[in-house]
Amino acid sequence: MIRDRAPRWAACAGRVGLVASFALAAAVNAATVSGGRPLTWVTVSAALCAVVLLVPRLPWPLAPAVVTAVTAWWGWLTVLLLAMVMFDLTVARRVRAAVVCAVAVLGANLLGYPPTRIWVEQRYVSVLFALLLAGVVGLWLGSRRRLLAALAGQVDHLRTEAQLREEAARAAERSHIAAEMHDVLAHRLSLIALHTGVLATKGEALPAPFAERLALLRTTSTEALADLREVLGALRDPDATDTAAALAPAIRQAQELIEQARAAGQHVEATIGGRPEQAPTTHRLAVYRIVQEALTNARKHAGGAEVSVRIDYRPPTTVVEVVNGAGPPATGPDAGGSGYGLVGLRERVTALGGHLTTGPAGAGTWRLAALLPHSTGTEQNGNRT
Repeated sequence: MIRDRAPRWAACAGRVGLVASFALAAAVNAATVSGGRPLTWVTVSAALCAVVLLVPRLPWPLAPAVVTAVTAWWGWLTVLLLAMVMFDLTVARRVRAAVVCAVAVLGANLLGYPPTRIWVEQRYVSVLFALLLAGVVGLWLGSRRRLLAALAGQVDHLRTEAQLREEAARAAERSHIAAEMHDVLAHRLSLIALHTGVLATKGEALPAPFAERLALLRTTSTEALADLREVLGALRDPDATDTAAALAPAIRQAQELIEQARAAGQHVEATIGGRPEQAPTTHRLAVYRIVQEALTNARKHAGGAEVSVRIDYRPPTTVVEVVNGAGPPATGPDAGGSGYGLVGLRERVTALGGHLTTGPAGAGTWRLAALLPHSTGTEQNGNRT
């Protein structure tokens, strides 16, 4: 705010000084014309013109009308104040009003104060030059201000659009996570309901308390499955009707992505520590997405460069690190992208309580790394830790 106010105060101070100097010049010139005796009415008229030019929020025709009338009578003594009016009108794109003021002064001054008439001794040449110069400068400055305002509006629009796209990318990633967890949990709850149903069919051979608990477990798992589908089912992509395809990230592992990249000609070195089963399902989903995004970006922006992938599933932290060297960017219809893949990854990693870092790693390399801490005392992949 302070930086915005400083130029405004400077512009106001400059305008006050300029108008005051023009009014003072009119009074001094009046004393020169009258042989050293000040013309009181010229001083009063110049002061009145200065006031209407400096007081803000006056009806816009007032200042041009007053200055035009004063200049029409006193001629070249107050022509600088008329030049200020011409400047203001052309800045505001009121060119017709500026022309009307100039023509009115030039015509009415034929009947003005004789010693200071514009048409005496060819003074009209300098008067016309001053008015024309003020009009041209006003047109240029007004166009420049409008251009800067339009550019500022475009920058604000682009900034808002970028924020909306980033928020949409985050919301889409949250929806994707919710849909994946819906599929995973629905699959496991279905298995629980299925097995408890099978055991409940043999209830006659079991003690009564066990049979009752099996029936309760089956009923509870079925109700939980229905509630889960009701709450999270709305977050699923309406076009994603294939449950097996939706479950693919939970079943497939990052190793498959690496093998596919190698088969496509990408040079990938992989180091995998531990077993995927040692990490929670949510971490395995995140690892799959991170490796997928990193390999895709490497193909787009560093085609032919060697990529190093390091994954460690072992507690207490799942670690993913992908480093690629420099290379020529890919060309073709698939070379571009939305630019919000990393935004989605960051949202996913943050939701898991982890940390994602991306950026140059020196010597023309690019590094993407994520740390996903394991939750202690919680269930991981169906087993207690």
